[in-house]
Amino acid sequence: MLDIRKIKENPDAVKAGLRAKEVDCDATVDRILELDVQVRGLKTATETKTAEKNKLAKENGKLFGQKKGMEKRGEDTSAIDAIIEENKAKSIAIDASIADDTAKLKDLSVEFRTAMLSLPNLPDADLLPGGKENNQPLRYVGKKPEFDFEPKHHVDLCTNLGLIDYERGVKLAGSGNWMYTGMGARLEWALLNYFIDTHTADGYEFILPPHMLEYQCGETAGQFPKFADEVYKISNPTDDRMHYMLPTAEAALASVYRDEILTEADLPKKYFAYTPCFRREAGSHRADERGMVRGHQFNKVEMFQFTTPETSDEAFDELVTKAEKLVEGLGFHFRTVKLAAGDCSASMARTYDIEILIPSMDGYKEVSSVSNARDYQARRGNIRYRRADGKIDFVHTLNGSGLATSRIFPALVEQNQRADGSIVVPECLRKYLGGLEIIEK
Repeated sequence: MLDIRKIKENPDAVKAGLRAKEVDCDATVDRILELDVQVRGLKTATETKTAEKNKLAKENGKLFGQKKGMEKRGEDTSAIDAIIEENKAKSIAIDASIADDTAKLKDLSVEFRTAMLSLPNLPDADLLPGGKENNQPLRYVGKKPEFDFEPKHHVDLCTNLGLIDYERGVKLAGSGNWMYTGMGARLEWALLNYFIDTHTADGYEFILPPHMLEYQCGETAGQFPKFADEVYKISNPTDDRMHYMLPTAEAALASVYRDEILTEADLPKKYFAYTPCFRREAGSHRADERGMVRGHQFNKVEMFQFTTPETSDEAFDELVTKAEKLVEGLGFHFRTVKLAAGDCSASMARTYDIEILIPSMDGYKEVSSVSNARDYQARRGNIRYRRADGKIDFVHTLNGSGLATSRIFPALVEQNQRADGSIVVPECLRKYLGGLEIIEK
């Protein structure tokens, strides 16, 4: 969620920033400004009327005291009775007016919050505007794989070696699904162990979060309400609250400290989590994307940090470096790309993608996105910290894939294939496979 003060101080700059993301929110920003004025006006009016009602009640209290004294002395109280009744009538009218204002305030507040939640995050000023055509490759690492034979597609390699059973995966769960078998399952688990051991050595805390989340998690992460129809929802006849299967561990980790106040000494907090990820949309059905490049379920290790605003840029660089080292450790050729504003997700102020080459696709595919949400998610989830001087501020949140396996696995198989159809196991994974160096049929 954006800071309303920033919107009020410079609405044109906010509109321009959102247009850089290829999102036209001009009308929404204008409506938010109108609602802000109306909400504040109604709050002030309600407070004024409440104060007036309290004043009348206090005045009637004094009049009742005077009336008792007059009655004891046998004096006529009709004049005081008239004032008391008049004040009661005024109080009843004020009550009705307050109730009307409160109902209006509730409706306008809901509309205001909904509009605020609908605004994407502002991109950092150094990002190029526009979509993926303006993404900037920053560096290329490693040597491109070269073959003196006709390389095979990962589907054919995995099928021949008994690593993946595509047909039975579809039989069990439908298109966009696959099943790891035998050495394929062990290789997948070796990748996850490699990621986990690396993050643990770097001082990150291991988290295994629930895979089924409540609506508020998606709202805090910035996925809801806009993308609420793009997840697998869970129906529960005994509970009418919305639950859904997490599309990424970020959705869980971002809410760990929702509605809490940390201390500056607590930060940064560095976590990583392993989860399967569930996506309703498995991507395109292009011929060059057959296999496991896109799917409805895949495994991923996610990195996450809570930081102070002053250290979030440093944390971003750390996460990018960690993702690059994981890919480099597997021996891949890859590139790091700075995304243009319009290619960053709605919640993020900046994103770098680490992309590896999958030979059969003749192009690069993202295996890690490292992003800085700044205080956008923290505002949505009310996640704050108390500075050393006592001031309370919003934390910054960052996340990065570290890594997703659904594209690492195909790239590993294709880049490390040999002419006879066998696969060379990357050195960093061999200890998880009993020292195995070559996967053969």
